[in-house]
Amino acid sequence: MPERDSLDLELQAYIENGINDDARFNELALQLFDYQYRRNAAYRRFCRSRRAEPGRLLRWEQIPAVPLTAFKDLTLACEPPEDAAAVFMTSGSTDPSRRGRNYHPHLHLYDASLRAGFARSFLPDRRTMRMLVLNPRPHQQPNSSLAYFLGRLVDFFGTEDSAYLMDGDDLQIDKVVAALREAETTGEPVALLGTSFAYVHLLDALEQEGLTFHLPAGSRLLDTGGFKGRSREVSAEDLRASFMQSFGIPAPWCINYYGMTEISTQYYDNTLRDALLGRDIRSRHKTPPPWSRIRIIDPETGANRPPGEKGLVVHYDLANRGSCLAVLAEDSGYDVLTDNPEDGGFVLLGRAEGAEARGCSIALDEMLQANRP
Repeated sequence: MPERDSLDLELQAYIENGINDDARFNELALQLFDYQYRRNAAYRRFCRSRRAEPGRLLRWEQIPAVPLTAFKDLTLACEPPEDAAAVFMTSGSTDPSRRGRNYHPHLHLYDASLRAGFARSFLPDRRTMRMLVLNPRPHQQPNSSLAYFLGRLVDFFGTEDSAYLMDGDDLQIDKVVAALREAETTGEPVALLGTSFAYVHLLDALEQEGLTFHLPAGSRLLDTGGFKGRSREVSAEDLRASFMQSFGIPAPWCINYYGMTEISTQYYDNTLRDALLGRDIRSRHKTPPPWSRIRIIDPETGANRPPGEKGLVVHYDLANRGSCLAVLAEDSGYDVLTDNPEDGGFVLLGRAEGAEARGCSIALDEMLQANRP
């Protein structure tokens, strides 16, 4: 069996197993680093500049993390880009001429991560559910990881009466209202899925019409994204309050997820899972699944920040086999402490500013310097 196929099977088995095994994660991360070092030329040059080579590293924490912006400036792929089964691209809202690209030779690992993570954090009590999607269909946004993600959720977990309620950029308010009224009548719980800004648009329209709903118990809501490039922003707390007021969905059942084009795993709020397990919800934070790790680092030294102290977010994602498993985000956050370490996680604070932003710039300069002729 070719090395690539063998590695893919090992990674997929670990993702689908769903058991948090530090020793096995470390073994697979070092194995994947070795593969990406040999196959990804731009990444290899960067690692050599840091004297990080296979055989010299003992822990996953030592694997060099690629700065997020490098995906805009370099081709970070382990196989020929022209052979990619999918190319996910950033929106380019900051600079349309420069869009980050993540090349996927196949989507087996992406799908495995998507299925396991969603079932673990959003549907731990159900196998399927009617899904109402406030986003265009995947074929309307072929390079959008978000559109692909939501489409596969419908494929894997949606009942036959699930529906997409946007056509391009047009949110079909009448269809949303009809679907929500139907849910109230039948008593069957529904799941609302969409971007934060789509919800703001919907909430504004419902308020204008004086419409509110009391969706059946067990209904839930997933939102993602921020308001970059938008003229209006709404805090997460205000959004959850509006969800309760407009849909009757309690705050713990309103889940935000954090994902990026440049990685292949999503991070969900802990609250729905904790509520179903009868746990006391002391904080709202993102929980990394077993096939991913998060480090919160000092932007100057690269050392781990103590819990509660702000730093840069670094992702280590075993599902991101096609490019780089270690990615330095342009976001800041902090670790949280819980009674059970396996239920810990991190709080996302938003785009890096100040020292954290300078740390991202320095990392990018180092990456580009290593790849200059």
